[in-house]
Amino acid sequence: MIISRTPYRISFFGGGTDYPGWYREHGGAVLASTIDKYCYLTVRYLPPFFEHKTRVVYSKIESCETNQDISHPSVRQVLDYLGIDRGLEIHHDGDLPARSGMGSSSAFTVGLLHALYALQGRMAGKRQLALESIHIEQDLLKETVGSQDQVMAAYGGLKNVSFLQSGEISVRPVILPSARIAELSSHMMLFYTGIIRTAQDVAKSYVEDIGAKRRQLRIMTDLVDEALAILNGGDLHAFGELLHEAWLTKRSLSNKVSNPQVDELYEKARSAGAVGGKLTGAGGGGFLLLFVPPEKQADVRENLSNLIHVPFDFEPAGSQVIFFDQGKDYSEAEAERNGRTINEFRELNKLDAA
Repeated sequence: MIISRTPYRISFFGGGTDYPGWYREHGGAVLASTIDKYCYLTVRYLPPFFEHKTRVVYSKIESCETNQDISHPSVRQVLDYLGIDRGLEIHHDGDLPARSGMGSSSAFTVGLLHALYALQGRMAGKRQLALESIHIEQDLLKETVGSQDQVMAAYGGLKNVSFLQSGEISVRPVILPSARIAELSSHMMLFYTGIIRTAQDVAKSYVEDIGAKRRQLRIMTDLVDEALAILNGGDLHAFGELLHEAWLTKRSLSNKVSNPQVDELYEKARSAGAVGGKLTGAGGGGFLLLFVPPEKQADVRENLSNLIHVPFDFEPAGSQVIFFDQGKDYSEAEAERNGRTINEFRELNKLDAA
């Protein structure tokens, strides 16, 4: 049995410039960090005692005879990509809800790749996990997703990620004194709006005509360098003001990025003392990230008392295999040595269940 743990991320600046349709022509940059909220994936080879060959447990439970029968697109595609045809049990647990703007889909893909490589006795590096996850989601599944979520899930930490016109991706850690990181963390608040949306639907509203958003995306790229300069010695209050500027710019990308309910929540937070903030991810709903001076945070919590407040810390490690035990493997040969064929084991299992 293998268990992988892969973090979710918050993106501060540059989101939208990480879509290949943009950065392969203009370049892009993102400032983001992973947090101590995780996607857990447990995988093991399934013993041959069951009617089904593969079982996948997430918000649904799938019991399938072939990989092609699996309806979860990422699971089906990753198994095909890795050429795994043996029976498996795959179990997903997450600290945060799906479709909430925290990079959960890519954390799932990265974590599943990581766990399945480990199950095969293979060690996958962070760059490999990031690039293969991007390939699976963008090229094989044809999803309208950027490239930052996979990179952040694989690498973890506070990162400045550059997306080059050549297609290359440069990942640089943002090196700060621990006291500065603690100061930044102490100013961040995260609230769950309860608004569920599909990131692809929001992203499609501006990605399909991304060339027309040139002014906004160039501003969002430039804000990454400004934010880095602030973190490296400026007044941290200005970081919150930049978040507000970035949110106003992002809202202008599409009328699906925000909505009246989100605008009202954001204004309530600002009136209580939040300097700036944004919806994480493509927008439309999910989590509201706010920059709030510590002395104002009680007021913000009170003004947003109908939302779930999610305390968090930054995390530095990225995707990890946290449990590894290959154990003993039931194969057809072992079943026959025990005087039973796999089909007989399955028939006995049905009788026991009855």
